[in-house]
Amino acid sequence: MTNMQFNRRGLFGAAALTAIGVAISARSVAAPTRFQVTRTPAEWRKRLGAERYNVLRQEGTERPYSSPLNKEKRRGIYACAGCDLPVFLSTAKFDSGTGWPSFWREFPGNVAYKRDTSLFMNRTEEHCRRCGGHLGHLFDDGPKPTGKRHCINGLSLTFRPA
Repeated sequence: MTNMQFNRRGLFGAAALTAIGVAISARSVAAPTRFQVTRTPAEWRKRLGAERYNVLRQEGTERPYSSPLNKEKRRGIYACAGCDLPVFLSTAKFDSGTGWPSFWREFPGNVAYKRDTSLFMNRTEEHCRRCGGHLGHLFDDGPKPTGKRHCINGLSLTFRPA
């Protein structure tokens, strides 16, 4: 019986340490260094609303399959919802089956990248070059010709038909 109790204690202890590690490694957005478009947190909240503010300014993630942009098939431009900078073209959009709008190429020069090691993962975060808004993450499992999958929160985007 003692051996069984020790194993349970060890299991619960490991789970507790994991939870603490996740809490410590989860981070909030650092204040932007220098972007062309800047606002106070209160101004961003007012402009974006609660859900978009969470995604763009606090690096949140929307629920998969919740974005109407998943079903958007028209030609046009996907722009940052924070500052309206074009970040993706509809010609680079594809259905990745992940539940988020996905693109195989960004609009040249308009997306910035940052290493993300939160939640015990090593990922590449994508941000709007002009306002610093969090768009999503970049993965190496996309289609040709780039092999990239820009997995983007629909809340971080607006769509302008061509």
